[in-house]
Amino acid sequence: MTTDNSSPQITVLTRLSPAKINLFLHITGKRADGYHNLQTVFRLLDWGDYLHFSVTDEVITPDISLDMNELCGQLLTLAGAEAITVSLNDNLIFKAARALLAFAMQSNKLPQQLPQVCITLDKQLPMGAGLGGGSSNAATTLLTLNELWQFNLSQDELIKIATTIGADVPIFIFGQDAIAMGIGEELTAIDLPDQHYLVLTPDAHVNTAKLFAHPKLRRDIASLATEAIESQSGSYTQNLLAPYHNVFTPVVTSLAPAVDEALQYLHSLEKIALGTARMTGSGSAVFLPLDASITDKALLAEWIANAPCAGYVVGNL
Repeated sequence: MTTDNSSPQITVLTRLSPAKINLFLHITGKRADGYHNLQTVFRLLDWGDYLHFSVTDEVITPDISLDMNELCGQLLTLAGAEAITVSLNDNLIFKAARALLAFAMQSNKLPQQLPQVCITLDKQLPMGAGLGGGSSNAATTLLTLNELWQFNLSQDELIKIATTIGADVPIFIFGQDAIAMGIGEELTAIDLPDQHYLVLTPDAHVNTAKLFAHPKLRRDIASLATEAIESQSGSYTQNLLAPYHNVFTPVVTSLAPAVDEALQYLHSLEKIALGTARMTGSGSAVFLPLDASITDKALLAEWIANAPCAGYVVGNL
């Protein structure tokens, strides 16, 4: 945290908004509410966007007679996200702030005075890559505004709010590697070995709704017990062994040649990396787990240089 000496005093808090990968991803059925039940293991990465929260020492009395969009606009400004949505009000950062304020009001936890906050988004993660960038931005906003506005909501309360924003938001509130079930909100912590990954981000995006409606998408994968997923981690960490897989991979690679090209490139490195390449989420990013013996920076730089799209070597959070 840094503070400048101008008047009024401005405090800037910078937070990493981390990416995630899915080590595998199964769909076990469709729910009555239209969502799908899934099973996955989320792994958080030490790579992501950055959010800068600028707060002055001046406070205002929020006008609770305003609608939630106007109240959010009174308390919050957002920079750096203009290219993500047509309207900033549709950005997940604003959606998170609105949901947080609404919950605080309903819970009678809204203070009489609040500081105004300016959020600046330093976007590093590509959009629509299955890395959870927007969901992570939303979760980071929830966590940080809960602190700055002193709502003092618990992690369970924040996860409840996060679930209303998006299926991938709760894992970033949870803040650690986890087995996920339901729509992604039923989280069980899992202890995984440290790992580095070569991540490729092809310039491709397939609409998620289109993917879920695709006739070849498997939606009937047999559900596994949490205990089994935990004890069988060796089947999906470095390598990817049956029954673990990503149900979206065959559909996405058939619709997006750039994703298939990137995945095939990583497959060509598997014998050296001693890992199994795979796709994260519903794509388009793909990744290759790297054996601990792969430490030659020149070799890794060569792999990135030869890749058909942008590449990064990242570690777990």
